[in-house]
Amino acid sequence: MKKLKAIAAIAIVSMVFTSCATVLGGPITSYQVVKPAPGEPQREIRVVALIADIVFFPPLLIVDFATGAIYRPAPTR
Repeated sequence: MKKLKAIAAIAIVSMVFTSCATVLGGPITSYQVVKPAPGEPQREIRVVALIADIVFFPPLLIVDFATGAIYRPAPTR
């Protein structure tokens, strides 16, 4: 029974902290969400958020890519 409670607690905590870039990355801009057209520069990935997702939340890495939070905001000119 204790093992089941521990597994349930881990599952709840991992759902609460969905993924690093989504939680800690700040607001998501349209630049991060929209896929670049051919010929446009590619979006840069937040390396620290990617590594943190891989280490702490591997199954939920898809959340950051789906929301666009893993990408850096638009570069300032």
